[in-house]
Amino acid sequence: MYQALDFAEQERAAIILAGGEGSRLRSLTRRIMGCEVPKQFCPVIGEQTLLEQTLQRVTIGTDMRLMSVVLTRAHESFYSSIVRDVPERNVVVQPQNRGTAPAILYSLLRLAKVAPKARVAIFPSDHFVDNNHKFMRHVDMAFAVVGNRPELTVLLGIKPEWAETDYGWIEPALAVRNTSTFQVGRFWEKPEPELAKELFVRGCLWNSFVMVAQLSTLLSLIIVALPKLYLSFKKIQPLLGTTLETEAVERLYNSLPSASFSDEVLVRHPVNLAVLPVHDVEWSDLGEPQRVMQTLSRVRVRPGWATA
Repeated sequence: MYQALDFAEQERAAIILAGGEGSRLRSLTRRIMGCEVPKQFCPVIGEQTLLEQTLQRVTIGTDMRLMSVVLTRAHESFYSSIVRDVPERNVVVQPQNRGTAPAILYSLLRLAKVAPKARVAIFPSDHFVDNNHKFMRHVDMAFAVVGNRPELTVLLGIKPEWAETDYGWIEPALAVRNTSTFQVGRFWEKPEPELAKELFVRGCLWNSFVMVAQLSTLLSLIIVALPKLYLSFKKIQPLLGTTLETEAVERLYNSLPSASFSDEVLVRHPVNLAVLPVHDVEWSDLGEPQRVMQTLSRVRVRPGWATA
């Protein structure tokens, strides 16, 4: 059984999403590793895998006892050595990949067993960040905002360097009083070139999908946006942390449809969303081979596989 932590240990938690397939980067990971490997388990930039780099970044501001890593069972051979130092109860293994919404909800309900009052940061595991400390200082700012305004979900928006058409964008609206954030005016997903240029000129931001919120606030967002999904997990919540968890989750995932937290929760029900602009950090969503090569060029890194 899970044991609840005292309040001092409940303040800051993190969820790292590492259950995806990374299908668009398979040709590159095959070149690097000699076989198809989900990109988060591949050393795309540098000697460490993207997941290892994410773990290193997140531990700057999070106690490992409250850091969950969401994985998919089929990838066990890739991740077993990477997460060996993560407490076993914090390794959230999904039977199948059903998208980010079930992954986040499953992790939140497990976390609620030990730290129900936590503020939670959510991180994808397939991003490049050139300066971990600078990036995590922005995460610190988001935690501070949520501490004062617990109704808010704060997304980190990257100040763009060009009119990217393959990213999601966030359009900031009015400033949120007494914070360094802005209300989210609108989301734009992979805009056409002309619109991307317009968004760039208007000061819109790339959506990093890194976000910080009160655990209870994130659960409330899911309840409103995806009530059936929430109820299906709520039925098995008493079994989480027991010997019956694995079997119960297996049965549940067999009947779950895929669901995106970004598209089906944040975009469709944008309640109390704020965006925190991130400046002076080189960031990239390594979604496709061309973007990886562009990132390597910008940061002047030339790994052996790229030279070959």
